[in-house]
Amino acid sequence: MNLGVQSWLRMQHYPHFLRKVLRQLGNKSQNRSSSTHRDGNPHICIVGSGPAGFYTAQQLLKGHPSLRVDIFERLPVPFGLVRYGVAPDHPEVKNVINTFTQTANNDRCSFLGNIQVGKDITVTELLKIYSAVVLAYGAAADKLLGIPGENLPNILPARTFVGWYNGLPEDKDLKVNLDTETAVIVGHGNVALDVARILLTPVHILAKTDISDYALEALRKSSLKRVVLVGRRGPLQVAFTIKELREMIKLPECRPVFHKEDFKDLEKISPDLPRPRKRLTELMHKTCFEPTAADVKLWNEANKEWELKFRLSPVEVLSSAGRVTGLRCAVNKLDGSSFENQKAVITDEHVDLPCGLIFRSIGYRSLQIDPAIPFDKKHGVIPNEKGRVIGVPGLYCSGWVGRGPVGVILSTMTDGFDVGKIILKDLAEGHIPQHCRPGLQGAMKILEERGVKTVSFSDWKKIDEHEIQMGEKFGKPREKIADIQNMIKILTHEK
Repeated sequence: MNLGVQSWLRMQHYPHFLRKVLRQLGNKSQNRSSSTHRDGNPHICIVGSGPAGFYTAQQLLKGHPSLRVDIFERLPVPFGLVRYGVAPDHPEVKNVINTFTQTANNDRCSFLGNIQVGKDITVTELLKIYSAVVLAYGAAADKLLGIPGENLPNILPARTFVGWYNGLPEDKDLKVNLDTETAVIVGHGNVALDVARILLTPVHILAKTDISDYALEALRKSSLKRVVLVGRRGPLQVAFTIKELREMIKLPECRPVFHKEDFKDLEKISPDLPRPRKRLTELMHKTCFEPTAADVKLWNEANKEWELKFRLSPVEVLSSAGRVTGLRCAVNKLDGSSFENQKAVITDEHVDLPCGLIFRSIGYRSLQIDPAIPFDKKHGVIPNEKGRVIGVPGLYCSGWVGRGPVGVILSTMTDGFDVGKIILKDLAEGHIPQHCRPGLQGAMKILEERGVKTVSFSDWKKIDEHEIQMGEKFGKPREKIADIQNMIKILTHEK
């Protein structure tokens, strides 16, 4: 069924039974994971249903008239980072799900959720039954600070905190103590600003988003009044983008704290910067020295604040009786003539930042989900050449697992398209077997023998419909189900 019609029906609050009938009409070809396909056409397996997986699938289906794609996902629900990584107050970014749904609805595409590749079925097995396998499972681990006291309670990875407020099943039980006035976030990227914004946004605004119910309740009780964002280098090296910065500057009931000594000479440098960096730098400078009257009025009425601190490297977590009391940082100097290549050099000077909660937001890293996958543990990526995994014919990688956790959805789209084109080229040149392979039929046989309950895309639509119904009761777009067993129960009940 046309996605625009679905959205219109929801907006018009049509009765549940009518939406369900229309959904079933649109789902008539969606339960394909229960059927099998064995023909002479190429059959590709993609591991991971986030942006990298879906964009690769889109390119493959577009570029070959009879090729089939099966998308495997460890969770019962699709869309990966779009569902569980995009901030709840950024619904427009999630519109890409409409495109992914169109891909999943293609008769030559199947979605199989609730499958742990490496455990339920191995990569070696997949390589035997598919023409090619694409690893697109993203980056599910975070980098450590490597400092004393890092293992204390209330020192959290930004990644798991994002998963917590977004309803990611594995992060729903994260212990977050918000009974403190100050939090420190180590990192100057978009994820760091996302975390700061969620911590400081008035709860009545968040209540209208798809934020998890338990996170919303915790934020209602929060004592936080101040968030400090710490970076190793200077304002010319921040990794966040202008959109996220502008949102923070305009955040209701909150004011930014910028120190003039950090920005005083930037107006002399900014004209020579690349355009995106120039606009970002000019906004920081203007916020510090020339705020608008509307901004000043907003900030004077604020009861919370966020602060940017530069040229600091964490060296120790301060604590008392097992509780975090602060973060000790070394003061850095910048070495290098060009802002792009300047490095932070630690000095003997130190500053202490009092706080009761610390987030590390210094980058993600991928994991080796199967010993058959070549893996660079130092950099947390799969070694590859243009998406071809080195040393394993027929094995490819797409997205963060191959190039590292950098860029936004747009850059992942480009990467997914490029890897798809490489696979199509290898098919055309005979580097990928064209003879008949079991594909989905072979995979389902193995999974059924091992008692693995798979979730189809039509199953996902039932979960989707249930979440939307629950959200309507509270004036939210949806109420995400954060427990895998509860997802499965919904499907069992429906059947």
